[in-house]
Amino acid sequence: MSISNNVNTQTGSMIPTNDLYGSMQDDWNYFYKSYLGGTDYREGHYLVKYQNESDAEYSARLKATPLENHCASVIGVYNSFLFREDIERELGTLKTMPEVEDLLEDADLDGRSLDNFMSDINVWSSVFGHAWIVVVQPNVDATTRAQQQLLGVRPYLNMLTPLSVLDWEYSRNIVGRYELAYFKYIEDVNGDVVTVKEWYPQVIVTTIYDMKKKVSGQPITEPNGLGVVPIVCAYNQRSGHRGVGISDLADIADLQKFIYNATSEVDQSIRLNTHPSLVKSSNTSAGIGAGSLINMDEDMDPALKPYLLEYSGASVESIYTAIEHAVEAIDKIANTGAVRATESRTISGVAMETEFTLLNSKLSSKAKSIELAEEQVWKLVARYLDRTWTGSINYPDSFNIRDTSTEINQLKTAKETATDPKVIMEIDNAIFEWLGSETKLNTPTNNEDI
Repeated sequence: MSISNNVNTQTGSMIPTNDLYGSMQDDWNYFYKSYLGGTDYREGHYLVKYQNESDAEYSARLKATPLENHCASVIGVYNSFLFREDIERELGTLKTMPEVEDLLEDADLDGRSLDNFMSDINVWSSVFGHAWIVVVQPNVDATTRAQQQLLGVRPYLNMLTPLSVLDWEYSRNIVGRYELAYFKYIEDVNGDVVTVKEWYPQVIVTTIYDMKKKVSGQPITEPNGLGVVPIVCAYNQRSGHRGVGISDLADIADLQKFIYNATSEVDQSIRLNTHPSLVKSSNTSAGIGAGSLINMDEDMDPALKPYLLEYSGASVESIYTAIEHAVEAIDKIANTGAVRATESRTISGVAMETEFTLLNSKLSSKAKSIELAEEQVWKLVARYLDRTWTGSINYPDSFNIRDTSTEINQLKTAKETATDPKVIMEIDNAIFEWLGSETKLNTPTNNEDI
């Protein structure tokens, strides 16, 4: 099973979960819908309902309010930088094994390469704070590796989001290292039938629940020949609770919701300004639209004369100013102001360099986290294949984030100012480097060399 958002609603109170799952479930749903946007976000009803607003009016306003999905934009920026360069994998004793070559090409038996799989892991760990990787190999009647290869049996990977993981427990081994001692997750949802799997170091327990009848089948137990729980927690950023990470959207999602509600206010302000409400008595007949007629009784009290209700709320400009401030706040939190900017901003070179440095630091931290998770995955793969992991995984830890427009303008100004041929030659070499050329001009020793 991979991504599923409705499995937690299927469980109800019938399938027990741990306290952390219960306390984090609403937040995870919120982050999930904030990232997806579209229909999922509308169904979350994150638009504030007006007092005395009918359900029909609220539904119409939901459909009329567009979402600026900053959550998806920020995570997309992070992921594009992290995976734009090749990942270096030294596989050691696993290098020539055909099972490993198959895993690199098809990591999850669903056509995704390992690079694509780890890219998805990074996305969803950014959304939820962490994601789980299950390393599994089918248990078949094969006693030798040759028989397994003949049957096409090999280790493969499975991704689980926190919404699918109901319970987990860590304990220290004899040397003091924390290891996963218990893991419970929803493996499949088929209508009202939910399949739950529990992993222990020695056994695997599968239970099928019928949510409609509120009954469960007899648990099926099978041995876990690996001797460990083969599941890795890929953290975005560690929190104070083992098995729970910190989402990149923890604050950004709230700002996105503010922008979403402010956008609705813009729409309402425009409608009220262009189509003010008409106040009239029930006996007065009034048409709809420009130039419509209003028919009043001849003996009507002048105090009951129809009139337009003038709108006196916030101006559209002030609402847009608030939205711009929220967008700037998102970019400050995410350190993506210079990367996501769609128009030139007045910002000093020092401030721009600082922002690039902060973004580079954040990306490097994320790269180290995903690198550690993949190394743990390979250790489990090696264990399935009766090998010892001797390889290494290296993700890019430095990202070439440069304001090329500012750099080339600085070089142009410097060249126009310089008079020493040596300085001019160094500037030309810097331009060659900026263009990506490995050619370097020879620096003259005196003016006669020019």
